[in-house]
Amino acid sequence: MYRERLVATEARSESARRLQQLLLDYHDFRQLKAAHPLLDTTFLVAEWQAQRLKATHSDLYQHPGYHHGLEFLLTDLYAPAGMTRRDDNIDRVFPKMVKWLPDNLLDTFAGLVELNLITQQLDLELTELFHKQGIAADSLSTEHYCAAYRASERLDQRKKQITLVSEVGHQLDHYVRNRTLGWLLSMSRTPAEMADLTDLHSFLHRGYSAFRKMEDVNLLINRLVTREQQVMRNILSGHPEPFSLPGDL
Repeated sequence: MYRERLVATEARSESARRLQQLLLDYHDFRQLKAAHPLLDTTFLVAEWQAQRLKATHSDLYQHPGYHHGLEFLLTDLYAPAGMTRRDDNIDRVFPKMVKWLPDNLLDTFAGLVELNLITQQLDLELTELFHKQGIAADSLSTEHYCAAYRASERLDQRKKQITLVSEVGHQLDHYVRNRTLGWLLSMSRTPAEMADLTDLHSFLHRGYSAFRKMEDVNLLINRLVTREQQVMRNILSGHPEPFSLPGDL
């Protein structure tokens, strides 16, 4: 919807150009996915993976100091459905973002967009592999999932996905420690509503609140990354219980 605005905006820094290209890539992918015959199935695949992540990291998910942060990661950052208006809003305000935001914030936004894009591309690839193999997404098993995972042609992207979780998580933690951001989000609520940017503002406020409530963001992010790297090694090596991890992870 706002692709022309993205293309027409002059991006004067490397960070702005990176965000611009990622938003264009994500915009085009969203159009492709919306018209894909397996669109509804991708939501089932994403939900299966979200439940797997909650089970793998159940100790963190159930911990009051990390629950809100992990819930935000799984429902807002990893959320292929219901975020169309938020994503359109980001495209719409891109000209103001590159005008007013510093490069370090543009880099963080770029990381968030890239993480979302890669995650949804990987979900779509898995969905197509399941369909090709005649596997119903509403009856997925660990064996089905791991077989399709190993058949993926995007293993480098899976490694990049984990790296981005680490990078973006640490960057977000840095920003939410600044109380000025919380004040700005509170003050900008009404202007956001007047500008029809409620979805985007709500997303930012949820992220700020979730990370502010966490006891130790570095601990959460580091454990998530270490565990998911081990899960990946388990799957690729054919481990019989790929999601069962050692007690010290």
